[in-house]
Amino acid sequence: MSNYKDDLKYDVIVVGGGHAGIEAAYAAAKMGMKTLLLTINLDNVGWAPCNPAIGGPAKGVVTREIDVLGGLQAKVTDNNMINIRMLNTKKGPAVRALRAQIDKYDYSQTMKEILHSTPNLLLRYGLVKELIVEKGKIKGIITELGVKYEAKVVILTTGTFLRGRIFVGRSVFESGRMGDFPANGLSKSLVKNGIKLGRFKTGTPARILKDSIDFSKMERQDTSDEPLSFSYFSEPKVLDKEYPCWLTRTTKETHNIIKKYLMFSPLYGDVKLIESVGPRYCPSIEDKVVKFNKDSHQLFIEPEGRKTKEYYINGLSTSLPYEAQIQMVRSVPGLENAIIVRPAYAVEYDFAYPDQLQHSLESKIIEGLFFAGQINGTSGYEEAAGQGLIAGINAALKIRGEEPFILSRAESYMGVLIDDLIIKGTNEPYRLLTSRAEYRLLLRHDNAHLRLTKYGYKYGLIPKEFYEKVIILEKKTYEEVERLKKVKIKPNNKINEIIVNKGTTPIKNGMSLYDLLKRPQILYKDIKEFDTKPIVDSELLEQVEISIKYGGYIKRMMEDVERMQRLEKEKIPKNIDYSKVPNLAFEAVEKLSKIKPKSIGQAMRIPGITPADIMNLTMYLKTK
Repeated sequence: MSNYKDDLKYDVIVVGGGHAGIEAAYAAAKMGMKTLLLTINLDNVGWAPCNPAIGGPAKGVVTREIDVLGGLQAKVTDNNMINIRMLNTKKGPAVRALRAQIDKYDYSQTMKEILHSTPNLLLRYGLVKELIVEKGKIKGIITELGVKYEAKVVILTTGTFLRGRIFVGRSVFESGRMGDFPANGLSKSLVKNGIKLGRFKTGTPARILKDSIDFSKMERQDTSDEPLSFSYFSEPKVLDKEYPCWLTRTTKETHNIIKKYLMFSPLYGDVKLIESVGPRYCPSIEDKVVKFNKDSHQLFIEPEGRKTKEYYINGLSTSLPYEAQIQMVRSVPGLENAIIVRPAYAVEYDFAYPDQLQHSLESKIIEGLFFAGQINGTSGYEEAAGQGLIAGINAALKIRGEEPFILSRAESYMGVLIDDLIIKGTNEPYRLLTSRAEYRLLLRHDNAHLRLTKYGYKYGLIPKEFYEKVIILEKKTYEEVERLKKVKIKPNNKINEIIVNKGTTPIKNGMSLYDLLKRPQILYKDIKEFDTKPIVDSELLEQVEISIKYGGYIKRMMEDVERMQRLEKEKIPKNIDYSKVPNLAFEAVEKLSKIKPKSIGQAMRIPGITPADIMNLTMYLKTK
């Protein structure tokens, strides 16, 4: 950073050094913006405060999407993973995704090293207490030390730190996460400037000492035997089997202990300390016992790194008192003598309602102020990183005076995530699920590069060689599919024996390899010997096989996408007065006025807006 003067003026200031902040700062700096990344703790950049893992259903696809847009998460995961598996391999390609255990300490250190060595980017300590806003535009920030930094754009990625409070039973103290200061002043500044805040809560399980675990009572889950990687820029590899995960379960005794101590729970107890809503899809063990009538729940015992003996109990998140935690943990098979080295806790924090944002993640209220990550009401490292990347790109584009970068729901899970937040809002910590994506067959793990590399290249975040490689893959996939339509095979004993053994009917007349591959039971490897020019490239083969097997579904889905795109092109004027639209329901007037959709397509996705409302609105716009 020798070319840097220690001045106080920047193009972009990013507040918060978590997964969202890293991607935002890195993207802005790579796009030529002089960028400052401020964080409370320089030792915890890119920290994994909850589970030491990246990926999972839908979320793993987001990590791949981040990669082809020039982000860091996939590459740094590949460099620091200790266990990786492909999930849902027995299901269709629409739900497959990678999940990797990371060495959380090395992951954080790698991120810090990258940020320190990125041109145009300065990483430094700073606890922001106030925004500088003039005439509705962001002008900079002020830290608790009274340092005033000027900026053209500010991106807030504060995670769980805004007025953060930690709960262990009835013990309550202010903290963004265990061991870190909260950010109390910034919430007041946001409210003062017209930003509406709410409260959410999340939690994390206890960490236990490896030497106190009896793994012989658990089921072992090793890393994959197949070479795997998140990043398209990494060489897929097979990891050694030194760091397995382990599967065990809660017992009736566990549940009885939880019920016994519920009165001391800050969520369920007779003194209710937590009023906010927690994540539906990652509930505490108290939630599971109270809400679900099950005798036992799965727990995954996961290593946190190579140089630590701490293990994470995935599935046993709780805010019960420490005394209860000890009893609860020791009621689980294999953990009878477990030693807790860090207690479980819940954390409650402020978030900004995401319907106050544009799809670029810029505030509708304060120009030049962007929000990304948990401050928008989401949960998960992947969701945070994806938002951070989009905010960072759009911050740079705003400074350049260019059109914002907005991904559609048909292009990426990131598009689904951002559209859901802005159009539908959220009344609980939002988590990406494959079921949220109506076009999920188009948004697969295997084709993120085919969908999004053009944008990464357009904004200078992806090298030309990779972009050209993707263009060639796309072209070859089409050519191979067309070629296989012309490769005919005549019925004979050999081919019929193969296909009958695969559980399908023999062929009686000549058939193309294309038509044969449309049968769900038949894979290319089964009939490869009958191909005149066998496909040897594994990546090409994967795309060809999916294109053939799911071609009909993909075609119908693309027709749906085209219909929706036509509705997205039907723009709604910015200055429309919805109260003047004849026959529009009062609820529709209220919601449309609040969310301010830019198109009929967006308006249709607002909860509570009926087909009749859309018809009335469309007719009104046509007359005007």
